[in-house]
Amino acid sequence: MTPMISRVVALVTAVALFAIVVACTPGASTVPSQSPASSAAGVVVDGRVHAGPTCPVQKVPADPACADRPVAGAVLVVTTAAGVEVARATSAADGTFRVTIPAGDYILVPQPVQGYMGTATSIPFHAQGDGAAPAPLDVMYDTGIR
Repeated sequence: MTPMISRVVALVTAVALFAIVVACTPGASTVPSQSPASSAAGVVVDGRVHAGPTCPVQKVPADPACADRPVAGAVLVVTTAAGVEVARATSAADGTFRVTIPAGDYILVPQPVQGYMGTATSIPFHAQGDGAAPAPLDVMYDTGIR
């Protein structure tokens, strides 16, 4: 055999062996997997971002003028438990947000918003595989008013 034919035979043999190993490995695939964030089907998750308190003294009964106010422009990152980002949303002027993700367990991680104390608390949640949306998520920032 010529050196060129030997190289071609060696390459074909290596590719065939690789295909056999992949075929026999559970969960392995030679087809690139689709990232969860790019999945067309998914679960719609929504919620509201607000800040409070808005008055220095809370009254009973509550004063409607002291109601929490919506937070516009808050960036909310959806991650897996391992911290891998799956999706990202930004709250609208009325404080609402919506994101579509594949079924699974996630954490909503609010990012800092200028003008508020600290960062809102992360919220773990489950998106059901049957497409049923979880209860709306409630993200609360602290105004610092006391």
